[in-house]
Amino acid sequence: MHEKLQLRDQVITPTNPQLEQILGESYKAYEALQNTLPELEIEQEWQWYTPSKVWAGRGQHRWTTPRGTSKEKTLYWLHVFEGWFSVAVWFKEKNREIILQADVSEKTKELIRGSSTYGKLPTFPVEFKVATDEPIADICVLIDSKKRLEK
Repeated sequence: MHEKLQLRDQVITPTNPQLEQILGESYKAYEALQNTLPELEIEQEWQWYTPSKVWAGRGQHRWTTPRGTSKEKTLYWLHVFEGWFSVAVWFKEKNREIILQADVSEKTKELIRGSSTYGKLPTFPVEFKVATDEPIADICVLIDSKKRLEK
């Protein structure tokens, strides 16, 4: 897939018409993901990152604890490329074996097994390159797993 990262103008917050133009046919897969977020209790917001000079979609789960404290958890990062987008769901290394038990395709399990660990607190990404809606179901399963595992 072409690797040209898009959404590099800090002044222009991403819009659906802009995304449709950049993503082309894969915009249908983007819509499919966006349509599943409400049932997973996830909101996606666009955030500008100065170090990389790019807009990224951040999937957030917000909840209130029994004591009334508002909490939020980032569940995924979305980057837009010319003709496709990526979704990365980061997990703690200690949860790798648990998510390998998730109801996902063998292709996704290979992504989980093959992902390298980063950082002082060992974490690893499961990154999907999305051009069709084929991986959307697995992405949603992993997002939901992260929401439940790491609250």
